[in-house]
Amino acid sequence: MKNLDQEEVKKFNDIADRWWDETGEFKPLHQINPLRLAYIKDKCGVQGLKILDVGCGGGLLSEALSSLGAEVIAIDASENTIEVATAHGLKVNSKVTYIKTTIEELIDQNVHKDFDVVTCLEMLEHVPEPSQIVRCCSSLLKETGHAFFSTINRNPRSYLFAVIGAEYILNLLPKGTHDYSKFIKPSELASWIRSSDLSLENTVGLSYNPLTDHYWLSKDVQVNYMMHTVKALND
Repeated sequence: MKNLDQEEVKKFNDIADRWWDETGEFKPLHQINPLRLAYIKDKCGVQGLKILDVGCGGGLLSEALSSLGAEVIAIDASENTIEVATAHGLKVNSKVTYIKTTIEELIDQNVHKDFDVVTCLEMLEHVPEPSQIVRCCSSLLKETGHAFFSTINRNPRSYLFAVIGAEYILNLLPKGTHDYSKFIKPSELASWIRSSDLSLENTVGLSYNPLTDHYWLSKDVQVNYMMHTVKALND
């Protein structure tokens, strides 16, 4: 069975044309993109590295990584989204290679592998088996390669902020964007990471002030958080 939620794919297909509208549904991703990019660059550098962006969406992170000199392959299961990402890439002369596929299918094709970096941001909470995605990301890394994951914690505060606040009060995201039952505790993600031959190097939170509309990296992982991992050496 494919590790794919067709309702999730349809949801993002339907709004794909709005990925690059910085004032629309994807405004929060535009706002946090510089923070994500800076975090990745700080942990492993970017220039000259071969990077796979899993669940790339409209290409916000993919393009940013490419602009810093990385060789980027970006994949997403949404056909409309990949079309939008590709079109925007042509418009700005980006060198990102976009592929409409899942990470499982990419592995089966056995063409693209041995990446220096794999990024999987804001994606794990949208698939039926997120632990499988973590294992797949690890399998595509070269030894000592870096993998980055970001998702949403599962607790009353995250439900209040990420669902009620973001979707129904502040209208930061379309209603129904997130399913609270799919949120992931840091301890759960850390366990999947350890069982996938990855070493957890760092965890950082992403905080938001609705009064100032400002995001920043912090030690608070109660809502959004990101993890930096490194592939273990084979004995």
